[in-house]
Amino acid sequence: MGVVKAAEGGAVVGDIMRSFKAIKERLRKLQPSLPLDKSRILAMRLSSTINEKWRFCIFAFFIGYVFLLYCLKHDHQSVKLSAYGNIVVTMTSSNNSYRHIPAIDMVYSAPENVVETKTSSKDSDRHDPAIDMVDAAPENVVETMTSSNDHNNVYAAPGNIAITMRSSIGSDMHPAADDDMQFLLPSKVREHGRKIMKKEDRCNIFDGKWVYDPKSRPLYHGSQCPFLSDQVSCQRNGRPDSEYEKWRWEAKGCQIPRFNGTNMLERLRDKRVVIVGDSINRNHWESLVCLLYSAIPSSRAEIDMDVNYKSFRSTEYNCSVEYYWSPFLVQLKQNQELGRVLTLDKLSNWERSCRGADVMIFNSGHWWLHNVQRWELFQYRGKLWDNMKIRSAFLKAMKTWARWIDHNVDKRSTKIFFRGLTALHYGREWCYNRKQPIKDESFQFLNPIGDIVESIIGRMRTPVTYLNVTRLTQYRIDAHTSVYTIRQGKLLTPKQRRKPHSYADCSHWCLPGVPDTWNSLLYASMVMDDSSDSTFSI
Repeated sequence: MGVVKAAEGGAVVGDIMRSFKAIKERLRKLQPSLPLDKSRILAMRLSSTINEKWRFCIFAFFIGYVFLLYCLKHDHQSVKLSAYGNIVVTMTSSNNSYRHIPAIDMVYSAPENVVETKTSSKDSDRHDPAIDMVDAAPENVVETMTSSNDHNNVYAAPGNIAITMRSSIGSDMHPAADDDMQFLLPSKVREHGRKIMKKEDRCNIFDGKWVYDPKSRPLYHGSQCPFLSDQVSCQRNGRPDSEYEKWRWEAKGCQIPRFNGTNMLERLRDKRVVIVGDSINRNHWESLVCLLYSAIPSSRAEIDMDVNYKSFRSTEYNCSVEYYWSPFLVQLKQNQELGRVLTLDKLSNWERSCRGADVMIFNSGHWWLHNVQRWELFQYRGKLWDNMKIRSAFLKAMKTWARWIDHNVDKRSTKIFFRGLTALHYGREWCYNRKQPIKDESFQFLNPIGDIVESIIGRMRTPVTYLNVTRLTQYRIDAHTSVYTIRQGKLLTPKQRRKPHSYADCSHWCLPGVPDTWNSLLYASMVMDDSSDSTFSI
């Protein structure tokens, strides 16, 4: 094909050359034969020179034109151009797999100045935890909010929540989607102190299996931690078996550093740890405090227990571990006219209390997925929303949290962790009367917001270590508090325990138990960061 094209180009050039020769011959024959004076001779020579230059320019132009046509025709045959089509955004998950992001549903926003009427969706995927998945909020968690005359057009509150998990290719996207989608690209999500995109040279301590190890587990005994709440003290509440306390998490391909309470206290010397989130993070706080408390004499510990605030302080190491109740991280207020309003672009009071902490551990998620809705309206950028999709609302709230971290936390002196969603065991895989972990590795708990968390922290300027405990908790169907817990501040009665479908708690965890593993992995992250390129190590 190339030889044929070259031959065709040569033929065209030959035709042009022959045409120029014919024109030159005709001009020579037309020259007058009369004698010429010197001025006329000079003028003719000058004209001849100009004609020669013009002929050269025309010749060069034709050569270039022929060559350009040849190249364009050749490229047209070898390369096919297409118009822009739909864009598919992929994101790196913690297990190195790629998944599509349901972009349209994720970033839905209603038109401005509209409070929508809530409608149900028959083809949406609905989350199915029990109604009383999480214990009731403390009395003063819903604050008082002044009414506004601008909100008189708001009517009925929505009912139950339906979570949509599908993409809608070709749908019209609200302009606000561009603002949201910038957070949904893979970047620097960190697990155990390393960026996920560079973690191939390190062990993923969240990928592994449970191993029965009665010699090394539990890490402490409930009797060593007298301030454990009744909600999670399963043995004290009469649970007859204790095998759930004796399982150890083992990572694939590497050894997880064994938890050492004394060493962790030394790392936290003169430091302040704050844990912010829902009651599952309170579960996390109780576990960490028990682990540290068992490593020091009881006389060298101070405990402050309040409704929304709890604190443990070691006088010997001058360190504290504090807990702040905030299930949404953003502000939930009570309005006398409108009901409960969840403001997506304003943080709750924890942000004033947590400034200057050396270690921050956050979580949010369970209250967003509650089968019983905890709000009547969303508020965002001064407008009220009656029917915003849960993923879109959660994304906006997480962006508010991320902006605060980036603007108020010094990454040189503060370490940030975000603990992922823990598994619930309701419905077909129900926690009641289960005494062994799930052995089927194909079993998977649906985490409908995990990709949003990873995407948000991946776009932040401040490094955030993602404690991705979703997978390791999905197998521990045996370790929930079940019917060995409290309801509305009181222990379940024998009659209530005989009605597990109404009273079993399959979201919180017994202590000692699974949350101790979260703190073991927290400690391992600190130890592994010592040899990493992280900005700040503990």
